[in-house]
Amino acid sequence: MDPTTDNAGPSGNPGNARDALEALRAEIAKAVVGQDPAVTGLVVALLCRGHVLLEGVPGVAKTLLVRALASALELDTKRVQFTPDLMPSDVTGSLVYDTRSAEFSFQPGPVFTNLLLADEINRTPPKTQSSLLEAMEERQVTVDGTPRPLPDPFLVAATQNPVEYEGTYPLPEAQLDRFLLKLTIPLPSRQDEIDVLTRHAEGFNPRDLHAAGVRPVAGPADLEAARAAVAKTTISPEITAYVVDICRATRESPSLTLGVSPRGATALLATARAWAWLTGRDYVIPDDVKALALPTLRHRVQLRPEAEMEGVTADSVINAILAHVPVPR
Repeated sequence: MDPTTDNAGPSGNPGNARDALEALRAEIAKAVVGQDPAVTGLVVALLCRGHVLLEGVPGVAKTLLVRALASALELDTKRVQFTPDLMPSDVTGSLVYDTRSAEFSFQPGPVFTNLLLADEINRTPPKTQSSLLEAMEERQVTVDGTPRPLPDPFLVAATQNPVEYEGTYPLPEAQLDRFLLKLTIPLPSRQDEIDVLTRHAEGFNPRDLHAAGVRPVAGPADLEAARAAVAKTTISPEITAYVVDICRATRESPSLTLGVSPRGATALLATARAWAWLTGRDYVIPDDVKALALPTLRHRVQLRPEAEMEGVTADSVINAILAHVPVPR
């Protein structure tokens, strides 16, 4: 089957949708320098209806990256700055008493959007962090017993500082598992940093993406067509077994106290499928699984304290498992 000729959505042509999503990289590069892997991860999450956790030290353009994505995709976006005094209702919304009608009416919170930027999510206590659980999993918010559906597409892009930083609260395992991908945003290379400073010296304003030339190059119709095409991407029984073997190996690793759950295995299969379609194939190969294994699994495992003290990381454990598990031919 040729995915470029398969009619799979409102735009009528998944090939066009793929081109539009590929164009995001060039468009976002007008505002953000050298973060192609993170851009790709965000697109994969949109295709899989998943959510993304962006981790990096302050000042590496995590927030700018999400804002640029929303502008290039023509999606509604809202930002919540997570602070220690933030309440759950500040995110989801609440019932407000109207003195004129003598009735309570629902005032939607910022979660009612297409792309929610949860900035520094680990600076707020677990009670407020958990207010996002229903929204992320069920795509709805329940207030006073009434479920209220969220728009589609809906994606939470949460940024967090490394957990050893002052004033951070570790995210609960249940919430970490709701994120499809955890993307690490590294410090830029020397040349990328020179490019960033050159842009600023020439007048670049990160708060004015329109002036930076960021324009919409894709939209909800492209996403819908792309998702339909991804759903038709073939997964062989051998690939399914390969994903299961990788995830089961994490549960047997002596370096881990917590391995990948079946939900994590399902996530890896979904992200590998989306990546295969993005790269122009209508079938999944082992390299697709390997390419998405780290961002999909790194936040779903938990290191033993003694392994952590020896300098072992989640990434190194997963890489060792990928090297050990037999690859289907």
